[in-house]
Amino acid sequence: MTASLRLRAAVVSIVLLAVFLGAWHLATRGTGTAANMSPEYAKLMGLTATQGKSAMPGPLDVGAKLWEHLRRPFYDNGPNDKGLGIQLAFSLGRVMLGYLIAVAIAIPLGFLIGMSPLMSKALDPFIQILKPISPLAWMPLALYTIKDSSLSAIFVIFICSVWPMLINTAFGVASVRKEWINVARTLEVGNLRRAFTVILPAAAPTILTGMRISIGIAWLVIVAAEMLVGGTGIGYFVWNEWNNLSITNVIIAILLIGLVGMALDQILARVSRLVTFPE
Repeated sequence: MTASLRLRAAVVSIVLLAVFLGAWHLATRGTGTAANMSPEYAKLMGLTATQGKSAMPGPLDVGAKLWEHLRRPFYDNGPNDKGLGIQLAFSLGRVMLGYLIAVAIAIPLGFLIGMSPLMSKALDPFIQILKPISPLAWMPLALYTIKDSSLSAIFVIFICSVWPMLINTAFGVASVRKEWINVARTLEVGNLRRAFTVILPAAAPTILTGMRISIGIAWLVIVAAEMLVGGTGIGYFVWNEWNNLSITNVIIAILLIGLVGMALDQILARVSRLVTFPE
């Protein structure tokens, strides 16, 4: 992408953001102020307390509340009142642990499937049966057997992360050019060395694509899992703030979930570009 194209794309993005914020502000002008009314003033205006609390906030309200959170991201006032930094740290910790376990299992197993037609045929029925199962369908079984909500959430992240990596790794390994493998055999390169020096570099872009898909699914699923198990995490924060009728905090959490998900995706996208070479 040229510098000129990047600049024009940035300008268009800024214009679209400005249009969206302007439309949001205009759409909430009638209700945004009610969300910030004092109970006495709301009563004077004929609004109930519930109406005042549940009014849709505008972008200025969200921005002001976000600044409050950013000023104190790691405060801890008890089980149901923790800063957004703490909530995100718990969610990221669970995602990373479950994701890394999936990496440790999916990539070696994907290599085995990709290099062995026998194992590919033997394991394919199990993969096709287990892959479509929703990760959250495993949550009751995990809670029953593990008996720990945090570990159960990590298990669910592992389950949802393993399949894209496994399938992409197997596909990437199986798609390596046969002439490259034949040259390695001609040079009497051993299986292990051939896997690391020929197959892995050739399959790396496809493997990274699977890892990139997996991290996006894992970050999506952890929010739903934490809504179910409660305790801590950004998913629990969203559900707790909804129960408190704090729509402003719900919007802030949604924004942060999107930003963190984009950051995780871009990290793996950059790594993928580093291992992709023109043929």
